[in-house]
Amino acid sequence: MKKRGGGDIDKGIVSRNELAYGMLREKLITLAYRPGEYLNTATLVDELGLGRTPINHALHRLETERLVQILPRKGVIVAPLSIDDALDLIEVRLANETLCMRLAADRINGEQIEGLAKSCDAFTEAVASRAMLKVMEFDRQFHEGIAQASANPILIDILNVLHGRAQRFWALSFENEAHLAEIDEEHRSILRAMERRNAEEAAVAMRAHIESFRDSLLRSNRR
Repeated sequence: MKKRGGGDIDKGIVSRNELAYGMLREKLITLAYRPGEYLNTATLVDELGLGRTPINHALHRLETERLVQILPRKGVIVAPLSIDDALDLIEVRLANETLCMRLAADRINGEQIEGLAKSCDAFTEAVASRAMLKVMEFDRQFHEGIAQASANPILIDILNVLHGRAQRFWALSFENEAHLAEIDEEHRSILRAMERRNAEEAAVAMRAHIESFRDSLLRSNRR
């Protein structure tokens, strides 16, 4: 026999789990928790105002996304950022996102182009106000808009995983204000190619955008 109110209890548990996951993930991808930093569960309980159970649930979920490492008898550590991992990721992005651009340029509709333009404008405003969380949000929104325009569900799923893995590297590159200005112009170049529905121009613009990101990371790594 089902207990009265059981559904509401289940929803409450799920809600707390999702809340803990969202709060921790945001801090990880924005580098509020720095790579290599140890995370103490008791401290997280106080900081987030949530219980141990939802926080532990979130940490295990974040481990599957390679954002944290749970080490036996040592605790939880923020996953290190490796330049080699970044370069591997960039190789895969170059292959998949240039393909995406060619497909999207042929398949994009007027409403989707308008959505990309709005994402560009929002990104520009976020950069001007130095709202870094918004910068990351609208950058990913721009890339996701292009992925959706490809109308290829398998490619959309692949790019969603790649973008999720790339976010901490994006945050690292976004610490360079000069690079943010470059990204803004690169987005505009991509948008212009999409407006012209020029598949080759769009692919070249995306390649230049990703290679600029790679060069920014390499410069940061040499400092």
